[in-house]
Amino acid sequence: MHLSFYCVLLLVSYPVFSAAASYDYKQVLNYSLLFYEAQRSGKLPADQHVTWRKDAALDDKGNNGEDLTGGYFDAGDFVKFGLPLAYTVTTLSWGVILYEDAYVSTNLLDEVHEAIKWGTDYILKCHVDDYVFYGQVGNGELDHTYWGRPEDMTMERPAYQINASAPGSDLAGETAAALAAASIVFKTVDPDYSATLLEHARTMFDFAVTYRGKYSDSITDANGFYRTITYEDELVWGAMWLYKATEEADYLSQAEDLYQELRPEAQRTGFDWEQKISGAEILLAEYSSNATFKTNTQNYVDYLVNNQTRTPKGLAFIATWGPLRYTANAVFIALRAADLGIGNPESYRSFAQSQVGYMLGDTGRSFVIGFGENYPTHEHHRSSSCPDAPATCDWMQYGMNDSNYHILYGALVGGPDQDDQYTDIRYDAVHNEVACDYNAAFQGVIAAFVHLGY
Repeated sequence: MHLSFYCVLLLVSYPVFSAAASYDYKQVLNYSLLFYEAQRSGKLPADQHVTWRKDAALDDKGNNGEDLTGGYFDAGDFVKFGLPLAYTVTTLSWGVILYEDAYVSTNLLDEVHEAIKWGTDYILKCHVDDYVFYGQVGNGELDHTYWGRPEDMTMERPAYQINASAPGSDLAGETAAALAAASIVFKTVDPDYSATLLEHARTMFDFAVTYRGKYSDSITDANGFYRTITYEDELVWGAMWLYKATEEADYLSQAEDLYQELRPEAQRTGFDWEQKISGAEILLAEYSSNATFKTNTQNYVDYLVNNQTRTPKGLAFIATWGPLRYTANAVFIALRAADLGIGNPESYRSFAQSQVGYMLGDTGRSFVIGFGENYPTHEHHRSSSCPDAPATCDWMQYGMNDSNYHILYGALVGGPDQDDQYTDIRYDAVHNEVACDYNAAFQGVIAAFVHLGY
């Protein structure tokens, strides 16, 4: 897990260059889905491919005994944080909606549907009443005192909720977006399930706009891990996904109106688990008659391509904690802008290729576990570091120099610092942890590459 903070970066112009090598993007897409299997919480299915993972957290319950099993462990730890989980589901669904043919051509459509449904099934469990939603299971500090296999956990795992008196518009708005986006994915595959997702999406959006506030003010344990700055951008985002799912003009009107209400701090360009404005703007650019949104999208992507600070070896360096995640998110937006014919599509796609090339091996090492040359083997990730039971796994394992016992296929690690420096060590969570949100847009980017025939 990781804090949300951003470094102040200098504006330096860099040329756009193409990737020096071509990679097996179909294999990367497959591996990324395996990573999500490794993050599963709850009772694992019979067709689980990542067989070293076992059933875990089977006693997760709400305050009134509600079944809260399932979902995904967030990162290298075992808390289930609702906001990055919802963002992950939205973004994975977006990639499938845009580039479904990539999943068809790789025979991975069923697998990505399962990955999304593993998240939405859990989200539905958490929505126990119209205006009551469990946004976290597990205490971050308690969780971090433990290093071992998830099936061996014995610490208390409290559940935390948002409700009418303790609101969380950002969490509710992102959850509405996730359910609406997933409803599109399952619309023809499972119409009844799609309808259920959409019904909950509508209610969650109503919750978000009716009871305003930041979720991290209500679920205070999240402050040390996923503290939010604003919630207004998630309202625009949620409204746009409901419009995309329903084609009801009222949701588009609400999105446009809510956009006009954004406070300055909610207008920061970018796209990640905490800030949604550039994602919302590109959806508005696609559907709104207001040309401002296309202009804003082009300005954002042009900045990324031409002015974003680069490392000496060419990585667009946006933030210090898990930098590759932020770069992958930005690349996803750039590719979508290219799809829509905004700005300079050729330049945007060249930028995307250069950044993905950096992640997959252009600099002499891959940052995707199990793929390519010299990939990470000491990622900050408890379950993959542990040998199989009955062998002991504890903080001694954390401190060992040995490689992680299991290969965590497909996980994108945090990545280098702004000088391209990276050390493959387990205790560097800033650069060597993995997380569900790290792979979400990255997987969409790889699907886009398969779609484009790269």
